[in-house]
Amino acid sequence: MKITNVEAFVLDTGKDYPDPSAAAEAHGVRFISLLKISTDEGIAGWSDIETQPHVARAIVEAPSGGQIGFEGLRQALVGEDPLERERLWQKMYRYLAYYGRSGAGMHLISGADIALWDIAGKAFGQPVCKLLGAKYRDRVKAYASTLFRPTPDAMKRAAAGYLEQGFRAIKFGWGAFGHDLALDVRLVQAARQEVGPEVTLMVDGGWYGVGYDNPYRPRPVKDWLRLVPELEALNVFWLEDFLHPDHFAGYGEVARATRTLRIAAGEQLSGYAEFERLAEEGHAHTLQPDLSRCGGLTVGRQIAEMAQRRGIDCVPHAWLTDLLKAASLHLNAYLMDSLYLEFNVSSASLLNHLCHETIGLTDGCILVPTGPGLGVTVDEEMVAKFRIA
Repeated sequence: MKITNVEAFVLDTGKDYPDPSAAAEAHGVRFISLLKISTDEGIAGWSDIETQPHVARAIVEAPSGGQIGFEGLRQALVGEDPLERERLWQKMYRYLAYYGRSGAGMHLISGADIALWDIAGKAFGQPVCKLLGAKYRDRVKAYASTLFRPTPDAMKRAAAGYLEQGFRAIKFGWGAFGHDLALDVRLVQAARQEVGPEVTLMVDGGWYGVGYDNPYRPRPVKDWLRLVPELEALNVFWLEDFLHPDHFAGYGEVARATRTLRIAAGEQLSGYAEFERLAEEGHAHTLQPDLSRCGGLTVGRQIAEMAQRRGIDCVPHAWLTDLLKAASLHLNAYLMDSLYLEFNVSSASLLNHLCHETIGLTDGCILVPTGPGLGVTVDEEMVAKFRIA
């Protein structure tokens, strides 16, 4: 089997993110990046990638630079055997070495790696979790992943809506949170009052602003330390991604101040070494590799195994389409102990309806796909409908 083509697609969902002062459900990302790897045996692998889609397309289609380190992704893969995933991961890493060892370059390596696992599963007629080497579970607890609403009443209405949908865990993040400590506490209090003591609540602090008027949103570590006991009093399960991704020492300082609150981070990190630093220097209790950013399933498995050795948790970040959700479910199935998987509740229908097999909620859980590869099939008519590049 040989790779015959690598294609990048940019899809337009039609709407931008809403104003953070709005109380409605977020629409979600405007543009979506998809990667398709085709072979001479008619088997194709797919991945979505949470990155800047137009940049992703440029990395795939870049013409040969005539020198290793400056090449595009297609140059690295066409003509190769897609089953040699480890060798191809190393080849891609070197082909993009001068500009892509992190950031968008690593995101594309990650997406290609997921697509190669998808091809292998389809070729062998096995789900990806079996290729990883274990299937400890057939379902994973889901948490609704949504934005903070601007007022306590709006928080209560939103929380009630997720309970009605069947969620037993909810994560509120970004949005109106992170500007005023007193308001932050009131918003979380409102959610806890609405859902009661048995439902899990998580908080995603967000480390930069979501409004164009102020993209910075600085908050000193000392203020996060002031917030920790307030969140613990409200039985918040974890506090996520609230400092600059590289501020490992800051994460470590806050982690040392916790008693029951878990510190979770990692969605914007790339490569095994950064997660090792997050565990060692950041003392994170929960590692959150995004498989479309960290290095794909190949590196995601390494991170999960490292977390297991250290006695900490690994909960993949999976905020995009059902393709990323499926890949993350397979990694969760591989874990000896699985906590949760993120469930994107944004209103953009494309995010949860890109594939023929919709991944939905069943008794507060998400079922691990059982079909070959990722276990979901991209609806190419949907791709054609929303494609702009």
